[in-house]
Amino acid sequence: MAFMISITSVNVADLDLNLLRVFDAVLRERSVTAAARRLGLTQPAVSNALARLRAQFEDALFVRTPSGMDATPFARELAEPVRQALALLESALAHGPGFDPATATRAFRFYMSDLGQIEFLPPLVERAQRVAPGVRLEAVALEVEDIGDALATGGLDLAVGFLPGLGPPVRRQPLFRDPYVCLMRAGHPAARARLTKKAFLEASHALVSYKGGHRVIEEALERAGLARRIALRVPHFTVVPMVLERSDLILTLPSRIARAYGRGGRFRALPPPVTIPPADVGAHWHERFERDPGNRWLRGMIRDLFRD
Repeated sequence: MAFMISITSVNVADLDLNLLRVFDAVLRERSVTAAARRLGLTQPAVSNALARLRAQFEDALFVRTPSGMDATPFARELAEPVRQALALLESALAHGPGFDPATATRAFRFYMSDLGQIEFLPPLVERAQRVAPGVRLEAVALEVEDIGDALATGGLDLAVGFLPGLGPPVRRQPLFRDPYVCLMRAGHPAARARLTKKAFLEASHALVSYKGGHRVIEEALERAGLARRIALRVPHFTVVPMVLERSDLILTLPSRIARAYGRGGRFRALPPPVTIPPADVGAHWHERFERDPGNRWLRGMIRDLFRD
């Protein structure tokens, strides 16, 4: 609906789909040269397409700045509707007698938290490069509350992770249940055979706080009447191992990621002193794309790689 409102002054029949692909590429890359490379076109061809779009929309669309091509307010208004329309069209065209990963050139967009990317991306990219060398994978950053709408519109093909807020018409394929552990440096004063409640409460903790995060940890502690002393809050997991290695902070996180961080003996992972329900990790997609051959292939690959 927003797409139609935004272009009421333009005859939709006059719009060339390839121009919209150029618009989306320049928006993503913030560079005419990089957009041309992404699309397999020459730089003059992309510049010419932009000129045609500017004339049709009667707007500059992009302005050159030292940091790249900045979108105008009008272009920012068009960005998401155009992206969704292209994703839906790409998905619709993918329907057919089947999906051949060996020859496919389709782009798949998925959501994973930064924690999930640590766990899933390396084996997923390795497998995709081997069996589907022409397929492109794109991890999309979204607020958790926007994931359902993005799956419905085709802006996302899949969302993978612990996402208890998603429900019908979003479908779910269980992958595994991941228990929580407390991670600390190997020489931490609490790194003994068992982490007691006393040691847990006396320690300082790191907390990764983001919307839709692992709220089950806080709920379990509240039920047990325990309150951690939070010494560090960060929005992402990526930097935390470096912090833990140089401090006496403790981080509570899923055990699979703790194992990935703990390679080399730098860290110790211990069960928490209270019972925390494990994270139910799954792959999620909208029911509209249940029979889409490409989506089914991607779901199958993720199931084969990660399902317990």
